[in-house]
Amino acid sequence: MKTSWIRAATVALIALPHPALADEAGFLRSLRGAWSGTGTVTLRIGSSPLNVFCDFKTNTAGTSLAMRGSCRGLVVVHRTVSADIQATGPRYSGTYLGPSGVPSKLSGTRTGNSIALAIRWGREINGDRFARMTIEKVGGNRLRLRTIDRDLKTGTDLVTSDIRLSRYR
Repeated sequence: MKTSWIRAATVALIALPHPALADEAGFLRSLRGAWSGTGTVTLRIGSSPLNVFCDFKTNTAGTSLAMRGSCRGLVVVHRTVSADIQATGPRYSGTYLGPSGVPSKLSGTRTGNSIALAIRWGREINGDRFARMTIEKVGGNRLRLRTIDRDLKTGTDLVTSDIRLSRYR
């Protein structure tokens, strides 16, 4: 009898939603929508940043987030950008398709309203294959997307993209 009660209690506990997963699903759901905004992108460390205008649409399903968008600068620069990330407990992982057009790996965690991700580029960018990205929710209707890369000549971390978006739907 005691074994049956313990077994039933264990099954009941396993069936309950895990609080961390529920938190991540709720946070990701708050990022769903259509976004537009402006910012800067540095195509190569040492070059001047370009002013860009960007549009993104984000969709979620449980603990997954899909971002699809594009950024335009000047008359000649138009880049498609996308990210697909999945939360598993407190860890995030996924893929990023940036201006290089080569898929890259993402991994990281969320603290508060910011997801901090390490990027492993699919090819060498700025002399190596590593950078960092943050997806930060600012208030209820704004997002900030930043990419930070290291200047291998100076050892200094430089912001290579800083996009500020507002939700319009």
